[in-house]
Amino acid sequence: MDRTQTRTVKIGDRVIGGGNPVLIQSMTNTKTDDVQDTVAQIRELTEAGCDIIRCAVPNMKAAKALGEIKKQITIPLVADIHFDYRLAIAAMENGADKIRINPGNIGSKERIQAVVDVAGERGIPIRVGVNSGSLEKELIEKYHGVTAEGIVESALDKVQIIESMGYDNLVISIKSSDVLMCARAHELIAERTDHPLHVGITEAGTVYSGNIKSAVGLGIILYQGIGDTIRVSLTGDPKEEIKSAKRILKTLGLRKGGIEIISCPTCGRTQIDLIHLADQVESMVQDIPLDLKVAVMGCVVNGPGEAKEADIGIAGGDGVGLLIKKGEVIKKVRETELLACLREELLNWETQR
Repeated sequence: MDRTQTRTVKIGDRVIGGGNPVLIQSMTNTKTDDVQDTVAQIRELTEAGCDIIRCAVPNMKAAKALGEIKKQITIPLVADIHFDYRLAIAAMENGADKIRINPGNIGSKERIQAVVDVAGERGIPIRVGVNSGSLEKELIEKYHGVTAEGIVESALDKVQIIESMGYDNLVISIKSSDVLMCARAHELIAERTDHPLHVGITEAGTVYSGNIKSAVGLGIILYQGIGDTIRVSLTGDPKEEIKSAKRILKTLGLRKGGIEIISCPTCGRTQIDLIHLADQVESMVQDIPLDLKVAVMGCVVNGPGEAKEADIGIAGGDGVGLLIKKGEVIKKVRETELLACLREELLNWETQR
């Protein structure tokens, strides 16, 4: 997975592209002009692991609110603009670290130029976004439908418009809710540009279905070394997007840190509420900053052997709980004490090594 081929782009105090770590983005779902609610949500997302946050800017009140929001947050802020070029300019004047536009719906070249001029003066990168749902009619006719080839051509046309105006501090985003089409589009565009790519499966769906589609799509794309920053788009709490993005990156070996839970599927030998226990462990370890693998097993017979690959694990059944390290049982406790015992071990992990 060679991630060194794209240019570097600075967004606030963060850098994407050029082999830098893949950064996680999300988007607020508050009213941007409600500064208090928006700041509160951004702080929650930052705590969860969000690296860059995007806010919708549907009106001038929202654009002006960005200035106050910026004072109270610690991660870069991207302004999401549709149609009105004046909002893009106002957002940059009020401290946006990046703007997201589709030049196709901003209007005339004069209006696009006005946006590009301000971005150039301030050194603010522009994310050029194209979604399959907004593909131009002529490209749909040319390719006989919405296709990966059409999405790429549309995006590169927009990039060329801005580059012809003397500005190339750009990030490209091409998205589709069709996972395989989206993956194919990224493969094609990676061969034709060295601008960094913002990757995601748009309108992926609910937390359940959206997670599956995003994991498959982002997995295919990122495994090929394509993608410099990602967003998992879910119909749900934005914090779920961050949790999923972190897990996808960790699974692909693109991010370290955080406790990984492995747990066995239930079977006829299970004598403990394993599903509930695994959920409890997953929630319990969220605030523990260790890079470990924790096993949760439902059988005291096979549990220790199955947990050998984990740093630490627990197994339970019929009222008895075992604490296991590298496959060796180190403590036997009551089943009701198992969760607390594991947490204590994790909190004291560094002192025990």
